[in-house]
Amino acid sequence: MRRADRLFHLVQLLRTRRFRTAGALAAELEVSVRTVYRDVQDLQARGVPIEGEAGVGYRLLKGFELPPLTFREEELEALVLGARMVQAWGDAELASAARSVLTKVENVLPEPLREVLLRAALFAPAFPALQQVRADLKPLRHAISDRHKVRFGYARADGTPSERTVRPLGLYFWGDRWSLASYCELRQDFRNFRPDRMRELQVLPETFDGSDGIDLDAFVRAMQSEHEVPLE
Repeated sequence: MRRADRLFHLVQLLRTRRFRTAGALAAELEVSVRTVYRDVQDLQARGVPIEGEAGVGYRLLKGFELPPLTFREEELEALVLGARMVQAWGDAELASAARSVLTKVENVLPEPLREVLLRAALFAPAFPALQQVRADLKPLRHAISDRHKVRFGYARADGTPSERTVRPLGLYFWGDRWSLASYCELRQDFRNFRPDRMRELQVLPETFDGSDGIDLDAFVRAMQSEHEVPLE
């Protein structure tokens, strides 16, 4: 189960009873008790009102719901354009998710705003000549979310091959290509890799947690220092 899905499932489990022990939650989610502790701390840091403590149990405070969605017209147009860009330049799973998002938003909008969404004339065509840009990002996205290392064969622009094992930290879209922000174990440094130049990608069981300072923030700082340009 992906980490984002697990966090959502954890919140749903905490709705069902007054208190749930970490052991019971771990059994339901098929993870370790330590993972449950970490997930609960993450949710609490994000503002989810979970009450309790390790060794006692947890519960979700009554009445917790996601706030209702309200949008300005410009926000809806930004949402439509963003979703259409994902449909054009993301992988198949992301494209399907983008379509689903627009359908869900359309179903809950009041009539005047629904018309704004439906008539938004903002498009992101995917030209056949650039279809190589749409690399299969799904395994990389999941590896980033679940913090699993990946291994792949790689070809530089001049064709020189190499084998790499990296910590995947983030994906960036540059308009004509994607790049993977990562920490390369071969070079012992931060590196960018193009997914369309990877082959035989493997998601490894080995995980990482960033506790050693090797994370996306550190990658961004390294790139800023190397290229002397801001990168968010």
